[in-house]
Amino acid sequence: MRTEPTERIAVEAVNAWRLSAHLISAIAAIVTIGVFVASHFLDFIPGWVGWTLAGFTIIEWVITAYVVPKLRWRRWRYQIYEQEIYIQHGIIIVTRTVIPMIRVQHVDTKQGPILKRYGLSNLEISTAATTHEIPALSEEQAADLRDQISELARVEQDDV
Repeated sequence: MRTEPTERIAVEAVNAWRLSAHLISAIAAIVTIGVFVASHFLDFIPGWVGWTLAGFTIIEWVITAYVVPKLRWRRWRYQIYEQEIYIQHGIIIVTRTVIPMIRVQHVDTKQGPILKRYGLSNLEISTAATTHEIPALSEEQAADLRDQISELARVEQDDV
């Protein structure tokens, strides 16, 4: 069996993922408040529905904002070799992907407002079949890896 990749994504990824989870959970909290208000004015919505929804919302908030980001960061690993890219991720189901350099068509970096706040970028590796992503690398590291993979893929194409 292949050894586990050694490279990790940036530790700031945990904070970026937490902020994303807080924003999404805030939307769920607004919906819950709406159900509470509606149950006060509408007789066909029992009061227990709002309390049940509030309980689920709080549990979801805690799990997605405080538990999942740290576990996700611990599991995300990658390794760049001359002939292939090896990616491993997943909390419960661990996915290991090997991308041959000869299959790489292009490499992009992508950055949204939350990643930009933490100085992070995602690296996207496109093949004919799909796109693979290494999330939350530092901006400099993502740019360096983009250039490195691009160069290795070009060398592989020249050898064929």
